[in-house]
Amino acid sequence: MGDKIAFGIDVGGSGIKGAPVDLETGDLTAPRFKIATPQPATPQAVVEVIGQLIDHFALPDGMPIGLSFPSPIVRGRIEWMANLDQSWVGVNLVDAVADGTGRTVTTVNDADAAGYAEVAFGAAKGHPGTVAVMTLGTGIGVALISAGQLWPNAELGHLVINGRDAETWAAASAREREQLSYVKCARRLQRYFTEIDRLLWPDLFVVGGGISRKHDKFLPLLKLRPPIVPAVLRNTAGIVGAAVLAGKAAER
Repeated sequence: MGDKIAFGIDVGGSGIKGAPVDLETGDLTAPRFKIATPQPATPQAVVEVIGQLIDHFALPDGMPIGLSFPSPIVRGRIEWMANLDQSWVGVNLVDAVADGTGRTVTTVNDADAAGYAEVAFGAAKGHPGTVAVMTLGTGIGVALISAGQLWPNAELGHLVINGRDAETWAAASAREREQLSYVKCARRLQRYFTEIDRLLWPDLFVVGGGISRKHDKFLPLLKLRPPIVPAVLRNTAGIVGAAVLAGKAAER
């Protein structure tokens, strides 16, 4: 593995996956390796899996490692948890991984990792303005990148609109739960994206998450001020974004 390689790990509620990433192209330099998320997903159990991923690829000492994680992270500390064990709240993620694996990691919220990857190598590559990358899945993840700089932990999926948490009625899970047509889904997303636009005035929306595979069924129905396009990297975005941010951190 060369100097332009970093390792990305993406921790999710059902699986933890990792791969080395070419920092110049965004390509995985080896097939990603995935291990089921342990249940319960306690800090000790998850860190053990992270160690197994590192061992699987026999990473050399000093290789930058980025860790995409499903929570807001403030100076390495987990402040809130939705999809893993609640014992994570209050844990310093950087310290926990260092204690369990002997490795130093760069940590990033999972939506932020995916969003940064789309700006570095995906649908928003080279865009000079403010990009809002929205991942529509069980909830709504939001990453804001302006002139290449990430604004971390933007939990705008929880924006209250009409007295309701936006992701409870506009996420992909709401469409499945309520068996909504794509037309009805688009009406809800129109309301949500319009509010985001009114507050932040982004230059571009990028929509990711599993529903983005069906982007032709709902994106053309949205009438918004900025352009809105589907994400490109999909399942590799978290790995790629985490690796790129780790590489940048190693340069500082």
